[in-house]
Amino acid sequence: MIERTLFKELFKWKERKTRKPIIIRGARQVGKTTAINLFSKNFKQYIYLNLEQDEDRKFFESGISFEDVVAAIFLSRNKARNIETLLFIDEIQNSPDAVKGLRYFYEKNPEIFVIAAGSLLETLIDKNTSFPVGRVEYLILRPFSFIEFLQLLEEKSALDAITTFPVPNFAHDKLLSLFHKYVLIGGMPDAVSVYSRNRDFTETNRVYESLIVSYIDDVEKYSKNFMQTNVIRHIINHIFIEAGTRIKFEGFGRGPYKSREVGEGIRILEKAMLLNLVYPFTGYSLPIIPDRKKSPRLHFLDTGLINYFSGIQDTLLLSKDISSLYKGRIIEHIVGQEILASTHSPLTNLHFWVKEKKQSNAEIDYLIQFENILIPIEVKSGATGRLRSLHQFMDNSSESFAIRLYSGRIKIEQVRTIAGKKFQLLNLPYYLAGNLHSYIE
Repeated sequence: MIERTLFKELFKWKERKTRKPIIIRGARQVGKTTAINLFSKNFKQYIYLNLEQDEDRKFFESGISFEDVVAAIFLSRNKARNIETLLFIDEIQNSPDAVKGLRYFYEKNPEIFVIAAGSLLETLIDKNTSFPVGRVEYLILRPFSFIEFLQLLEEKSALDAITTFPVPNFAHDKLLSLFHKYVLIGGMPDAVSVYSRNRDFTETNRVYESLIVSYIDDVEKYSKNFMQTNVIRHIINHIFIEAGTRIKFEGFGRGPYKSREVGEGIRILEKAMLLNLVYPFTGYSLPIIPDRKKSPRLHFLDTGLINYFSGIQDTLLLSKDISSLYKGRIIEHIVGQEILASTHSPLTNLHFWVKEKKQSNAEIDYLIQFENILIPIEVKSGATGRLRSLHQFMDNSSESFAIRLYSGRIKIEQVRTIAGKKFQLLNLPYYLAGNLHSYIE
């Protein structure tokens, strides 16, 4: 049990005078229930409801008034109403009436701290169910970040080093080695927990098997008909090979399905938070407006799952240069995973840049916005002179600052593009991908 980085946002919420119920979004098995159970220790009393259970769901579906619903919940748990209470409604997607009821907690019982969690809210709840817009807040929980990974492994010296600014040079090799393990295992809590107990990579494989079987078994819940079930199963079975690449919906995974069928299936899996479609940006200044007419890059939930189901664990384990593995896709993917894990806002998404010409294409791995600055990020080792796409972007950008994530140590370089423009390049080791904003500032 570790304190998730989500707790920072939850403590802010707890202290607000005009708080709203919070819905925690996230894919199955990313640790939502465990996190809130641990956070509950900061309250005088705690009530847990699991709406997969009939006896808990009936509170909201009995047809009684909302005041009687609240009274019945407290009575059933033998709790007093005048004591600071956290009420956690888990698997709320199983009851549209419970979702509707969140607005009444905000309007009639704001003294109760209410957190709800669900994995497939938009998909499973009837379309006639209206979400209490303006009366709830949302936070996203994703797989473990690298810092959370270190916490669970009880790597205290590494944690001290990575939370020191800047990271001391003497800690570089140790942190890079641990990050290599993180790249291999990924951030799914069960997989990291199994590894932390016996330090055996092979033991995590049964966790990956169990996770993907559970996702496939959930397909019937996602689907509206037999055809869509088959399409989604096909997507899940082929997603690991396609992750980190730009995809086309038509014939995805060399399957027989049309663009519309694949698109609908992928959007359902997006809602289940198993994947992100990352559309490219073609401009050089803010705002970032992705071009949805171009092929998106496919980002999956967790890199550890990709490694296992792509059959590259052994190669990754033995590799000394993780940036060269799988044409650089694995290291790029884990960086994206770290960028997403560094924030819990539902509005956060990944962005990348392309410039496509008949003669040649240019592509930059990620773009981030820092205040009013658009910053390109390359995930690549090697000489700075070989960063041709980055040079092309900087030649057309009004900014003079860029970032490279690589296997080396922290340093700032004054770089000149091929066309002669000077810019500053902040070189950061891969393991600081989740700390980008701190180092930019």
